[in-house]
Order: sequence, then C-alpha cells, then structure tokens
Amino acid sequence: MITINLFTSEKHTQPVIKALKEAKNIKLLDIYKKLNSASKADVFIIADFGQIIPKKILEMPKYGSLCLHPSLLPKYRGASPVQYAIMNAEKETGMTIFKMDEKIDHGPVISQKKVKIKPNDIQETLYKRLFIIGAQVLITILPTWVEGKIKPRPQDHSKATYAPLLSRKDGKINWQKSDAEIERFIRAMTPWPSAWAYVQPNKKRLKILKAHLENGKLVFDLVQLEGKKPITWKQFLAGYSTYRFS
Repeated sequence: MITINLFTSEKHTQPVIKALKEAKNIKLLDIYKKLNSASKADVFIIADFGQIIPKKILEMPKYGSLCLHPSLLPKYRGASPVQYAIMNAEKETGMTIFKMDEKIDHGPVISQKKVKIKPNDIQETLYKRLFIIGAQVLITILPTWVEGKIKPRPQDHSKATYAPLLSRKDGKINWQKSDAEIERFIRAMTPWPSAWAYVQPNKKRLKILKAHLENGKLVFDLVQLEGKKPITWKQFLAGYSTYRFS
C-alpha cells in the first residue's frame, strides 16, 4: 500500500482526489489546502496548489514529491499554463508529472501525456480534461515509481517558457488584436479573470462571457455588465443602442 499526502487547492483537481481515494493500492492520508506541517507518507502529490513548498518538506517522503502540471514542460511553467496555451493558439498541450525540486516547475519529468486543444475549449474545460488524464496516469505509474523502475529525465531548461499568475486587470481586452486573437483570449480568461472592457460613455466594466467567430468575424454571445446579471448580446444592444469600448 502506497501512502499519499495531497497538496491542492481543489479548484481543478477533483478527478485526482477521486482517483487516489478509489485506487486499491493507494491510501490517501491527508489533503492539504494550505501549507503546514505534513504527516508522514510515502509520496507527496502536488496538484494545482499555488504555494511554494520549501525543500525540507519536499524531501520528507521516502519516494519524493511529485507534481501534476497541466502543460508539456518545460513549456508554460507557472500558474496559468492552460490560459496561455489557449491564448497562444497552441494545437496541443498536455499533463506532465515530474519530481519536484525547490525551483518552480523545474524538476525531472516522470511522465508526459499530450492532449489536443479543442476549438471551443475554455480554460475550465481544458483544465478538467487534463486533470482527468493526469489522475489516470498518476495511479498507473505510482507503483512503478515506488519500485524504482522509472528513471526521470531532466527538462531542457533552455526551452522553458513561463505562464505567470493572472490578475483581474489581465482580463482587459486589447482591441488592437485580431478577432481570432480576441476570441481565444475570451476563452482563455473564462471563467477567471474574465475578458472585459469598459463601455463608454458610462465607463462600466462589461465582461464578455462567451463569443465565437463567424466567417472570421468576432461575435459576442453572452455578456455581463458590472453589477448586473448575464444577458445575451442582443439584450445588451437593446439597452445600449449607442456605445463604444475602451
């Protein structure tokens, strides 16, 4: 029986929790949402945790600390790999399981699984699909890892790219971009921090919750004005016959 401690915010990782709880040869001891003292376990698993874990904690388990990261490392290290993959028109991304060291998303790779990005993927759907796959791979390789039959391979650090943490201000739409770029941006920002713009002359914030391309032209579907409930674009136009974005 392999004992596990899981460090996770639980935002995207319900598939991982479910897989670890149901696996016959694995015992999930604790789930840590915040960094504190960890109980003894054979392996620590880190998935969508969002906090720096000190080296002394990472080295506590006999078989090390493994991280599930939703990108094909060393590409898109950092807190927002799925968002940047969608924004940058990547055709595929993936789930990497690697052995953690004290640097961010830096350790040697144990497993990688490629996943295609669908044309209608938003941040949330792609995260969900990646962690479902990651959970399946994790419970498959854990016994082999503990038996010492997997040799991790170092990342090529010269090819590393970064996907930093996004804030609310990062959702502001740049109207200088092409319609295709803005459509991807909207999907990448959904549901957080949401793609948004100011509506003049009132300068209220308008979230673009859903949009699509029609013959290459950007079409809004669902929007939400600051302080209001989501409405269709048609409903918005009925109340704002004259407007401009900034």
